[in-house]
This record gives sequence, C-alpha cells and structure tokens, in this order.
Amino acid sequence: MFTGIITDIGRVTALEQRGDLRVRITTGYDTGGIDIGASIASDGVCLTVIALGDDWYDVEVSRETVSKTNLGDWVEGRRVNLERALKVGDELGGHIVSGHVDGVAEIVALQDEGDSTRVTLCAPEALARFIAPKGSVALNGTSLTVNEVDGCDFGINFIPHTKEATTWGDAKVGDRINLEIDTLARYVARLQEFS
Repeated sequence: MFTGIITDIGRVTALEQRGDLRVRITTGYDTGGIDIGASIASDGVCLTVIALGDDWYDVEVSRETVSKTNLGDWVEGRRVNLERALKVGDELGGHIVSGHVDGVAEIVALQDEGDSTRVTLCAPEALARFIAPKGSVALNGTSLTVNEVDGCDFGINFIPHTKEATTWGDAKVGDRINLEIDTLARYVARLQEFS
C-alpha cells in the first residue's frame, strides 16, 4: 500500500523487451535499504524490484500492466514519480493507494492560475463514475483532490510545491496519465450494485 505522497523522482535509464519489459530506474533512495522483492510505486504502478545497484533498481513489467498503464510510453530519460511501500506506523499523508492502476486518463487542458496550475483530464468512460468533486484520485502515483467533474472530464490543481517535488512540472496537453480511482469509491459502487 502507498499514500500517493511522492518521495523521489527517478529516471528511466534502460528498457529491454524480453518476455516482459525490463526497466532500470535510477533513484535517490538508499538502495542498500531496499530488498529484492520490495514494492515501489513508479508513476503510480506497484512494481517489484528484481535487481539492485548503487543508485538504481530493475523491475519487470508484464504485458497486462503495459496494456492498462502508460508504461508503454516510457523512454530512456523519462522522469518518474516514486514512492516506497508503507510501513506500519508511517504517516498517511495522502489517501490509501494500492498501486493498481485502473486506466489511463489524458490531459486535455492546462491553465495557470496564480502560482498554481489547473489541469483538466479526460477519464475513460467506465471510470468516470468513480470520480467525484472533492474526492481523491491518484494520478501518476500522486494523491490529488478533484475540483470538479463534468462527464468524463475532471479538474485538479497543482500548487508550486507539487510541481517541484513530482514530475507534474513537466505535464503537457496530450500526456497519458496513470489513473487509480479511490478505493472507497470502488467499494461503495460495488455495494450499490447489490442494493
């Protein structure tokens, strides 16, 4: 489990298509404190560490994960939001995030408002019903509050800190963004099916 509070910005330094996609990510984390088999959310996708070096880790990405996320868009040099898995007793600063991406949203508009940036995204139709004003979403692993919803479109704001501490300062119209809906919204909707 994760919180959607990004703690490092990594960089994709190698991609190799084997049976699955193998990716090397450089990190500022102390890799001496990371175990093989550890989970690290990389742009919001929970990935398993399979190899480690002084300042990097490798992961394998299945075809299923590539088909449901934006990881197929990754190229060498891309910056990625990173978060290590929660430990018992850690502060829950964002919201409960599983790292299981539900689909890909697309940025359709960016507008500066003061020092902040308002971003409008279009969610896949099947996921739009789970997104509510003042609810939570995880976008590329970042816990964010929804401002407004209009059909499949929804808006969020990035304050300057978020743009600096994550990859959101690089965002542009047309970007495909990993979307994880709020776990509570998923279960409320499921319960309503049986009411």
